[in-house]
Amino acid sequence: MRQYVVDQLRPGDYEALKEHLDAAFPGSGVDGLYWIPLDPSFLDPVQLAHTDCQPFYFALELERNRLSAELLIRTLGQVKCDCMRYADQRQIPGILAWVDALCGKLDVRT
Repeated sequence: MRQYVVDQLRPGDYEALKEHLDAAFPGSGVDGLYWIPLDPSFLDPVQLAHTDCQPFYFALELERNRLSAELLIRTLGQVKCDCMRYADQRQIPGILAWVDALCGKLDVRT
């Protein structure tokens, strides 16, 4: 699996991230797993054409000592579709910037 990982979280970092993510992105059904909507401006042509599969997400997993963003773009409505794929060269920087902005907002320093 391709991921962007922020490791060596401090206990206070974990608590701040968990509180923020639980409030902002509830409902994954799995503790520590969050579905983050991908900004529609980052969709590739196939994803744009698959309006029935939208919205698209990337998974964010929070553990006590690490935060990882999965670099797989997925839809929650389909199990398998051509529009679900690894992030491309335009999407990867958007995901990394989103995670970095979240860490900056919550003063997560590792």
